[in-house]
Amino acid sequence: MDAAWNHSTVLLTEAVDALFNNAPDAPESSSAGTYVDATYGRGGHSSLILSRLSAAGRLIAFDRDPDAVAQAGTIQDGRFSIRHEGFSHLRELPTGSVAGILMDLGVSSPQIDNPQRGFSFRFDGPLDMRMDTTRGESVAQWLVDAEVGAIAEVIRDYGEERFAGPIAKAIVARRQERGPISTTTELAQLVADTVKTREPGQNPATRTFQAFRIFINAELEELQQALEASLEVLQPGGRLAVISFHSLEDRIVKQFIAKHSRDEYDRRAPFAAPKVMKLKALDRVKPSAAEVSANKRARSAIMRVAQRTAA
Repeated sequence: MDAAWNHSTVLLTEAVDALFNNAPDAPESSSAGTYVDATYGRGGHSSLILSRLSAAGRLIAFDRDPDAVAQAGTIQDGRFSIRHEGFSHLRELPTGSVAGILMDLGVSSPQIDNPQRGFSFRFDGPLDMRMDTTRGESVAQWLVDAEVGAIAEVIRDYGEERFAGPIAKAIVARRQERGPISTTTELAQLVADTVKTREPGQNPATRTFQAFRIFINAELEELQQALEASLEVLQPGGRLAVISFHSLEDRIVKQFIAKHSRDEYDRRAPFAAPKVMKLKALDRVKPSAAEVSANKRARSAIMRVAQRTAA
């Protein structure tokens, strides 16, 4: 377990307040339900949620990272359970059984700061990037056989990188000349040598690393499945709070809430009753200046909050 790697939970009180109807001193009936921390990480949100629950309350956490699951195993609280699964497995919970769901997307600081996980271009380590190191292929393994078109598509679509084509060609050329890329340093240097211009203060490899991480973990697909599942498992009045850290995630969350926050009319049957909205959009929250000053990784965070309607 990676106990040496620290993590600062983003929007800690704001997120938990949102789940409990923005009331830290919510009545007993509000804290006796079942809540879900869909991305346990290192348990910051879970700890605060548990402190708000009554003895009858329950907290179910999900995480794909075996290190996170191991850390969660140290919690001695009968109200808490952890599942070593992606949060798309929300769909396995009983329909209408959950009072609140929190999704804190992206990568935790222990994952970024541990060189052996391969998430960061700042450290030399194996080019892995898997959230769950017990299954699936790493980025390095994928790059052994991936075609230039597929690599370019991933970098462009998931990294919004305008130099996706040249980077993909450089990766394949390097593979043909000297063998596959196997470390984070090798990839970061190759991208730096290929991308000659970049926004001030941003490492040239930032977008490529983001793209490969999102792709290898199917993060956007996982998010879409989890959001759809939330509609089924949330009880009427239940809260959904999602913290995103980049535009691709936030766009999916924003569009999902918008889609289900309005009545849907069937244009083929203009006189038929509309499908009633399933969500009510409540809030959009960003970290305070003080939080961003204390934790630079919070600067891009956006939390969107919605409530399940009775429909």
